[in-house]
Amino acid sequence: MNKKIQLQDLGKRDYKSTWEYQEEIFKDIVDLKIKNRREELDQPTPNYLLFVEHPHVYTLGKSGDLENLLLNEKQLEAKGATFYKINRGGDITYHGPGQIVGYPILDLENFFTDIHKYLRFLEESIILTLAEYGLESGRSEGETGVWLGVGTPFARKICAMGVRASRWVTMHGFALNVNVDLGYFDNIIPCGIRGKGVTSLNVELGVEKVDEEEVKAKIIKHLKQLFEAEFV
Repeated sequence: MNKKIQLQDLGKRDYKSTWEYQEEIFKDIVDLKIKNRREELDQPTPNYLLFVEHPHVYTLGKSGDLENLLLNEKQLEAKGATFYKINRGGDITYHGPGQIVGYPILDLENFFTDIHKYLRFLEESIILTLAEYGLESGRSEGETGVWLGVGTPFARKICAMGVRASRWVTMHGFALNVNVDLGYFDNIIPCGIRGKGVTSLNVELGVEKVDEEEVKAKIIKHLKQLFEAEFV
């Protein structure tokens, strides 16, 4: 089992080209697994974590409802935003500047074969990171992601998650709002959930800007512990 995770920070990058890059890595890992099985080989499969910041974009998961996007094509253009239907789970979400997007492309057979546990570990890495900033966050029953104020009228989502997995290889991942313009969430019904707000780390801390590199380092630290992995 290969527990090394290759870390790649892609910086600011277009959603479509990043999606294509994810698909390429994902396919290479799946193909290697098929080859290992077919030829009775034991070549180690690689694991990756991609960090990226996207320009304004809305993405709709395969089980999502297009009606949760409240803009037409012209309005999207006016907002400087793009839209994609994609092959992850979940409904609609927004990505944009000031958001840390993480795409773990892992062969879970290197760690554990349990998608539910995988999602809980992703959530836990964010919950532990937010705790380092003095914020108590948690899970909302039946709703993937990380929330503040769970069980109160002020419940608000700070991190969205949606993944795809095939042959125990994962792609897509999480989006943590750090210094995000929350106005862009007004153009959708986030994750298809009505009546609940969205928030960002800088808003919760009452500061203009949070150091995003510091946040990434904390996320990596917690993923490393949870997955008992080594980042290279």
